[in-house]
Amino acid sequence: MAQRGEEAVISPTGWVAKQAKVYEESGGTEGAEVMGVPCLLLDYRGRRTGQWRRTVLIYGRDGDDYLIVASNGGAAEHPLWYRNLVDEPDVRLRVGTEERFTARATTLSAADKTRVWPGLVELFAPYAEYQRKTDRDIPVVRLSRTEG
Repeated sequence: MAQRGEEAVISPTGWVAKQAKVYEESGGTEGAEVMGVPCLLLDYRGRRTGQWRRTVLIYGRDGDDYLIVASNGGAAEHPLWYRNLVDEPDVRLRVGTEERFTARATTLSAADKTRVWPGLVELFAPYAEYQRKTDRDIPVVRLSRTEG
């Protein structure tokens, strides 16, 4: 795991870059929602470069853990951030005004996904449509705190 201070490269996607910048610069007091739904900042390692990258993702909760959905808008391919998490599951999170902390990412089993999926769709209804429009099974990832 890299040192906490090592900077992450923000996603090149326009709205994500803007949201991540506002979120980070405000210390989480602004930009912590997307379309009225809570979001977090996920820092993950690039599987080829080893460089830290940052994206903004909607999240749900399961106990003390955070849940993120690798929907990619229902595209045929998994999002790049998910492919990187599969290879390097140690990540850094910023959730609201809380200081950034480390976590470990694990893809949920089919049974666990079935259990949490209705709540995630309730949180963000487009997830159901994203799953309908793709042949791939959209992964749900558990982020479990590893420090503090």
